[in-house]
Amino acid sequence: MTDLPPRLVSGIQPSGELHLGNYFGAIAQFVKLQEEYAGNCFVFIADYHALTTVRDADTLRTAVFDVAATYLSLGLDPEKVTLFRQSDVNEHVELSWLLATVTGTGLLERAHSYKDKVAKGIRPSVGLFYYPVLMAADILIYDASVVPVGKDQVQHIEMAQDMATHFNEAFGGGQNTLRRPEYQLSPVAKVPGLDGEKMSKSYDNTIPIFLSGKKLKKRVAQVVTDSKSLGDPLDPDTCNVFALLKLFVHGDELEQLEGWYRSGARDGQPFGYGHAKQILAAKIDAHFADARAKYEAHQADRSQVEAVLQAGAERARTVARATMDRVRKASGLR
Repeated sequence: MTDLPPRLVSGIQPSGELHLGNYFGAIAQFVKLQEEYAGNCFVFIADYHALTTVRDADTLRTAVFDVAATYLSLGLDPEKVTLFRQSDVNEHVELSWLLATVTGTGLLERAHSYKDKVAKGIRPSVGLFYYPVLMAADILIYDASVVPVGKDQVQHIEMAQDMATHFNEAFGGGQNTLRRPEYQLSPVAKVPGLDGEKMSKSYDNTIPIFLSGKKLKKRVAQVVTDSKSLGDPLDPDTCNVFALLKLFVHGDELEQLEGWYRSGARDGQPFGYGHAKQILAAKIDAHFADARAKYEAHQADRSQVEAVLQAGAERARTVARATMDRVRKASGLR
């Protein structure tokens, strides 16, 4: 175990159109980290996890492809990153069962995500309850040293740490058969949605990454603001539009924009939320223009994306099987 290289592992559920929260909270970070972890960066599309909510086969397959095409279009390099479908590597499920044999139900009952989903009316299936065990297997099967997550996922990484420790203590007298991972928080703490809450498909408050033109303008127009009139001074510190603009505007341009807000004027003319929303829509459109063209090309010819996923699965299986060889030996399985 001591000769293992630093290794990054992350996954994303294929549960709908990816949005600005996904991009700034995860995808942009992966694109940067792939340089540091080149050859040891594993990103999987968590289609097993998606089955707790997605019930239509065609919907799931389409969503998986869209996630892969989006990541590749936004700069994920398959020469540096192993991108694959979770379900193409059976070792995820096998390891999850072995982890389940050493995991107390009390640990799973304390999962914030499970309790939140049940509170929102989602049916408490066994799969939803078991989610942290499979997530732990997703991480531990690749000997992850670091897992980039948002604050809401930190508990799941801590649970994976506990499961690795429990397994190592139960089988092999504490030998490090499974590597203990650490979490790395996203540099963007929260991307606000249309209503100011965290951008999430669950709240239907998202701005899709590749939305453009009139549809994008219409969506941005729905960002909630207060009732101040055109020309009134605006507070950038409490404005949802300004919070989103800060993701795209920096330096002197951001300082100038803040001045327009506080004065309620631009170049001697009244300035209001409508103008700010126009600027935001233009910034989003321009920022993703090149990636959007690549995404549309992938949609027109899906063979390249599928080839990347299959090659990624082959590389992932090699690592996963090596981990399972250690786990099987430690636990007494053939």
